Amino acid sequence: MDVSRTPPRTVEPRRAAPLVTATAAAMALGMFAFAVVNVVFEATGAFADRPDMAAGLAVMNWLVFGLKLLGVAVAVLSVTQLAMSVPSSVMTVLLWGAFALLAIYSVGTVVKAIGMMTGLAGSPDQIDRAGILYLLGSVYFAVGFGVLAISYSRRHGLHQGGVLLGVLGAPALLAGLLVAVPALLTAAGLLPDS
Repeated sequence: MDVSRTPPRTVEPRRAAPLVTATAAAMALGMFAFAVVNVVFEATGAFADRPDMAAGLAVMNWLVFGLKLLGVAVAVLSVTQLAMSVPSSVMTVLLWGAFALLAIYSVGTVVKAIGMMTGLAGSPDQIDRAGILYLLGSVYFAVGFGVLAISYSRRHGLHQGGVLLGVLGAPALLAGLLVAVPALLTAAGLLPDS
């Protein structure tokens, strides 16, 4: 028998463990709830007190809303059969990118809190319940998406290129959100020159 003509065996991915499925559900629900905050911002006119920035802040708000909904979709797809319609290499990039983006964000939040506690950046008086909940939420999402990324990679085969692209792409996305988009909005006259 000529082994070189034998087609490669396809390995059927394993189902996600119940704990991973519960984590995906928690991430999807949490991201959805977090996205509703952006809708509330728009509905309540949260940016109305800064008319010079209102249009630009609204664009940024809806962009962040869209990213949160993408997070909902990625969390759900990571544990369902619907993911079969998305190549596993793409899912790997999305999951590891979400994890890296949230991890970078949560590390920044923790560093800011440490700076406030030590008085290096602000003061301990600035730390309130909402800030603590925000910090815990950012760590919660980073850990949750880390669990989903690791589980998906184990069940579908590790795509090292996808992991690397996701992890390196996350800082580029964050930089784009925090630098390039406001610069474009400023150039379009939707945000004032600083």
